[in-house]
Amino acid sequence: MTTFYHICFVVPDIKQAMADLSRSVGVEWGEVRDDAIGPWEYQMAFSQTGSPYFELIQGPAGSPWDSTLGARCDHIGFWTRSVEESSRRLTEQGMPQEFSGCPFGRPYTYHRVESLGVRLEMMDVSRQPMFLASWNPNGQVMPAFDA
Repeated sequence: MTTFYHICFVVPDIKQAMADLSRSVGVEWGEVRDDAIGPWEYQMAFSQTGSPYFELIQGPAGSPWDSTLGARCDHIGFWTRSVEESSRRLTEQGMPQEFSGCPFGRPYTYHRVESLGVRLEMMDVSRQPMFLASWNPNGQVMPAFDA
């Protein structure tokens, strides 16, 4: 099986979602962080232990993470050696690209998997050291699915 490194939920109240997962199953969280890409400002948090990690995003209306539409499982994240190649392959397999962070200097894409109602995120593995340093400094290196 191909290893994914996180599962992301879009939520209308990030602090409540964090509290619920902490209380119910003991998830430990990093701090909520503000971020922006293109015209959208959003909040995000990752669990501190993994892989796989939990990611929560609270995003504005019209953004790729529009939390005004309600809570949902949004995407499953995979490390890849080539965002371009992975994106091309998924598109050819009938999973269209819905969003690319590449034009904004972020090497990842989202692809819709209709049968699951979620997207697959293809994140360039070159970002992994920064991810680990930021969210889990003692975390283990994770393989790219296409390695």
